[in-house]
Amino acid sequence: MANRRIHAQVTGRVQGVYFRQSTKEEARRLGLSGWVRNRRDGSVELEAAGKSVAVDALLDWLRHGPDLAIVQSVDWQELECTGQDAQKDAAKLDFQVLPTV
Repeated sequence: MANRRIHAQVTGRVQGVYFRQSTKEEARRLGLSGWVRNRRDGSVELEAAGKSVAVDALLDWLRHGPDLAIVQSVDWQELECTGQDAQKDAAKLDFQVLPTV
């Protein structure tokens, strides 16, 4: 099964509703590595890497997020995922909440 890596930005009511922590929990449940953080513009930004089916599942989850969120849009793009990146990501299998930028 192929690995993928994405960068995404989620807009709407996505801060102050447990979005980052919920994203971290969902990504870890799916076996993804990466990070999530708030942006000062009110959006949430993330990168995620792992099995293609798991990345797709996270993108589907991001479209609604946790119960209190109101997601307006999920803009995302594929990032290069070389074999070396996939090996490093698979080895650490961690998803972090980073500070706001």
